[in-house]
Amino acid sequence: MALITCENVVLGYDGEKVLSDINFAINSGDYLCVVGENGAGKSTLIKGLLKLINPMEGKIILSDGLKPSEIGYLPQQTAIQKNFPASIFEVVISGKLNSMGFRTFYSSKEKKDAMDKIEMMGLKGLEKRCYQDLSGGQQQRVLLARALLATSRMILLDEPVAGLDPVVTAELYELINKINKEMGITVIMVSHDIHAALKYSTHILHLSHRQLFFGETGKYIHSEAAKEFLAVE
Repeated sequence: MALITCENVVLGYDGEKVLSDINFAINSGDYLCVVGENGAGKSTLIKGLLKLINPMEGKIILSDGLKPSEIGYLPQQTAIQKNFPASIFEVVISGKLNSMGFRTFYSSKEKKDAMDKIEMMGLKGLEKRCYQDLSGGQQQRVLLARALLATSRMILLDEPVAGLDPVVTAELYELINKINKEMGITVIMVSHDIHAALKYSTHILHLSHRQLFFGETGKYIHSEAAKEFLAVE
């Protein structure tokens, strides 16, 4: 069953259209890469999927009991986020805030889950370290752990490797692939790295203010959209 379906979706801001004619469905376990040039509407789509903005037209349907609060989200980092004065543990466990309701304290299970995610990211023993003192790669691992703590079903990643060196980038891609393949978590990732998208994804969504292509990665390689995009790359 599809987890997210877009039907004739139009998204934008203040009455101005950014994306039009978006039609696709993502099933449990898929790994979707959203590609396109700068300003093509990729981040706008992510905001729509998270219900942070409402469609101007069409429908975005969450199915199989999936709720917006159950989607883990790793946004693009800002300078303010990079200098956030909190410990690794505090940042990671904040991934549970949306599901806590009116509770003001974390349960022992939630604390254990946070420590498990920290260990999964290779950060065990560093949980008291200040987030702002970490390297860029370590910060992204912390934010990935935070996103995972919020969900057991789907994560949305907006340019997760931006600004990272090639070695750290490769390590983060492998972690995301492991999360998809071994944990069965559906991944939707915005990426400028078309070569990584072709290597890891099961499906490609190519945007340029409208939907140029949606389908299996193997079919995308032979599409007109891919030939033009890869020629530019």
